[in-house]
Amino acid sequence: MQPQVDLVVVFRTATKSFSKQQLRDEAEQAELQYSKLVTALKNGGLQATARRGDKQGHLLILVRCPQSLLTRLVHRERYSDFLSGLPLTNVRSIAGELDSPDLCTADRLRIVHAFITSTIADGGLGIMPGSTEWDRVESVMVLHDHNFNERWIRAWTTHQVGAVQLDKIRDQFGEAMALYFNFLSTYSKFLIFPSALGAAFYFLGTAYSPVYSILLFLWSVIFVEYWRMRERILSVRWGTRGSFRVEKRRAQYQPGFPWWKRELRMIASVPVMILFAVALAVLLTAMFIFEAFIMHLYTGPGSQYMGFAPTILFLALVPRFLAYYQSYAKSFTAWENHAHQSTYDASLTIKTFSLASIVAYLGLALSAFIYIPLGDQVMQFVQVYLFKTQTLSLKAAHAGATIVNETLGSGGEKLKKTLNETASGLWMADASAARQKLDPSRLQNQMYAYTVTNQIVGTFLEVGLPFILRAVDSIKSGRGFSGAFVYAHLRNGSSSGKGKRVVFEDETSGADGKEEREFLEQVRREVALPDYELFDDYSEMVTQFGYIVLWSTIWPLAPVMAFLNNKLELRSDAFKITVHTRRPIPSRTDTIGPWLDMLTFITWLGALTNSALVYLFRPCCEDHAGHTTTLVKDHPHTVAAIGSHTAHARPTSGQLVVTALLIALGASHGFIIVRALIGHLVEMVVWKGSKEIEQAETSAKELKEGYLESLGVKKDREVEKTSEDVDGNGFWVKDEGLDEIRRVLKDA
Repeated sequence: MQPQVDLVVVFRTATKSFSKQQLRDEAEQAELQYSKLVTALKNGGLQATARRGDKQGHLLILVRCPQSLLTRLVHRERYSDFLSGLPLTNVRSIAGELDSPDLCTADRLRIVHAFITSTIADGGLGIMPGSTEWDRVESVMVLHDHNFNERWIRAWTTHQVGAVQLDKIRDQFGEAMALYFNFLSTYSKFLIFPSALGAAFYFLGTAYSPVYSILLFLWSVIFVEYWRMRERILSVRWGTRGSFRVEKRRAQYQPGFPWWKRELRMIASVPVMILFAVALAVLLTAMFIFEAFIMHLYTGPGSQYMGFAPTILFLALVPRFLAYYQSYAKSFTAWENHAHQSTYDASLTIKTFSLASIVAYLGLALSAFIYIPLGDQVMQFVQVYLFKTQTLSLKAAHAGATIVNETLGSGGEKLKKTLNETASGLWMADASAARQKLDPSRLQNQMYAYTVTNQIVGTFLEVGLPFILRAVDSIKSGRGFSGAFVYAHLRNGSSSGKGKRVVFEDETSGADGKEEREFLEQVRREVALPDYELFDDYSEMVTQFGYIVLWSTIWPLAPVMAFLNNKLELRSDAFKITVHTRRPIPSRTDTIGPWLDMLTFITWLGALTNSALVYLFRPCCEDHAGHTTTLVKDHPHTVAAIGSHTAHARPTSGQLVVTALLIALGASHGFIIVRALIGHLVEMVVWKGSKEIEQAETSAKELKEGYLESLGVKKDREVEKTSEDVDGNGFWVKDEGLDEIRRVLKDA
């Protein structure tokens, strides 16, 4: 039987040492910190034992929480929850039996993890990875339940995702993970409407339809407001509403830090974010001009390979730029000195996603508002600039050739001729031919790439690539190719793989020893996995939501592609969590945090972009030749995307810009009104009168009644009558009511 292990502390004993003295110093420091760590764990009431890790210089400290300590920790948490006013729907009795079967696996792991990693001031042991005191503690992780993982993957592979299964995720992985899968499931169901709408308008309707854009905008607002109520209901059902009030402080937090200083530091980071955003926008715009214009004008040597240049430039520059910015974002967020992990994560999320959204959406914005309406002018400008630069270079080269001619004779004339022939072949000189290089279907092609190709590639990177990387590492370590796939088939601590296994001389032999070796092999494989990052999955879904809300009027099939992708995404995310990453640390939360604010911002921005796109590109005039758009007179190349041109007069570019801005401004004000109305209606329909609210109110009422009864306070109390109560004389005896009524009846 496998030992029950709650947590694993990954401890690093030594780093690379360049001399024996350094090695001895490292060993002495590791021994002191290891002894201190084990002593702290055991003095805290935990059971701890160490085993060798898979890598040299690593120790795996296996930790178990005895039932008596767990009962005390649960009692302390529920006591704190009660004082902080958290809902008590799932708490049977604050003073009752705490060792109850309703303590799920996620709660047990979360409570034990919080006890180990929270500060001493918050009642924990203060063992925080990365802190100066515990610089050799790399991580504190939890182990997978492979029995549950197998049932989970099998259920979601063969059946639809139901509410009961989502609640089981909460019991196994905690509220944060359950909220994500609830969000993904709810979002996927909501995509049915825009998918049907988009398919209908794509095959039956007209391009850039105002009706489609308006319905899509209303759908986006309804979804965001519905989820706002949905997460509120889930937080009440799970008893986590207001959980931020009992959140433990970060180990890196410096106490006594005034709130206004933190706010000033957050404001101080804004100019840096803007500077990076502008630099990224300039970089992406330069790459856009190169890819959309310069690449098509180049006709010199190697022009057949120029199609690969934009991708190479993007992969070489953008990820490095974002990684460089990420280091600054983390430094600024740490400098802000957030007291709690939730606010730290929210601040870092906003900083990170802001630039990621620029990468995601700027290309479409440049195509929609520059390439399509102003492509001719930009192409002409780029062409003139290139030839002007080429002329200056050619003049300098001719001057050099003249000197050569004066020195060597006829050699200079040959050089001039060669230069002229080379220069004339570098860039396309025909302006009309250059104009033909403009792609009127560029927007649709980009939307297809973002919503189809990128999602397929993303799924492969999440599910397939880790197997390849693991195979490479397995071959390098001598376990063979099959060792890469052993972990995917681990069940009940056993392995079907035939790869080389790490066995140490002092490990126990016999049946018990075999079980322990298999268990430790499983632990070592899980330790080698990367941590799960919830940010990546939320970022993927919110970015996809942005493509649909902001740009799907360009290609109405985008919601269909998103819906199909998300049906697979639910399963692939579950597979990724169970196979390719460590088990997520359970955490309590009552909201998806800043992602809800970003969804709200995207719906507002969608009102602006859709109104502008519809105004600029809608089929606004029809004659015997067909449809045309607002921009067709000045920009004939846009006709191919919509229809043929007409001779009707069109507004000037200045009028178009002013009108588009006024329409966007009106859409912005309309968003405020529509959101307020829909938010009120959704709250009345979804939130008011829900069974979770009724159960929470009933539970709170019963708890308060029980508390009052424990104090001897009853609802009704008998009190002896006084002389005032039995006094039948005076003013209060005489009553003229009946006499007056009878008199009226008699008169009638």
